Amino acid sequence: MELSLERVVQNFADALVAVDATRVAHKGFQLGIGPWGESEAVRAALQELQRRHADDYAAARIKRLPDLLIPSKWAIEFKILRPFGDNGKPAEHWSENVLHPYAGNTSALGDCLKLLAAPLVERRAVVIFGFEHTPAVISLDQAIAGFELLAAHVLRVQLAPPVTALRTGLVHPVHQQLRVFGYEVLSCGE
Repeated sequence: MELSLERVVQNFADALVAVDATRVAHKGFQLGIGPWGESEAVRAALQELQRRHADDYAAARIKRLPDLLIPSKWAIEFKILRPFGDNGKPAEHWSENVLHPYAGNTSALGDCLKLLAAPLVERRAVVIFGFEHTPAVISLDQAIAGFELLAAHVLRVQLAPPVTALRTGLVHPVHQQLRVFGYEVLSCGE
């Protein structure tokens, strides 16, 4: 069976929830997956994916570019969004991870350009995952809309329509729900 981006996004969301359920604290932060760094969260999710779905993810590996390679299937770059810190205070620069629209930047937009320039045989995708209160005090929606707008109208990057996942009931008192947005990166027009 084909490994669709929809399935990858749903599997990834479930894997993060499974890691969250272990109630492990990252560094000196509160319990749960919400405060984890992007690379640590992706690495922990991959271990869970390999345990749960070995047929699809056994050969998957963490790399420098892309962040996650599923050989002959997907090359995926990840970005994390958190409008609030572990302490419950608003994070001043939380949307920078997705919105800086130029080549060479480490934002999700820069990742789109890197993926398109890389000599990959795999399909390319950017997956943005973030944490909110339930209900959201500051929604991820504006940053996601900005990402889509800048990709299309400033960088001329063609993205497939997003596939999304929502998971609630996380253990952290601030990062209570997880939202995942997956975009196949198709092309870049001049």
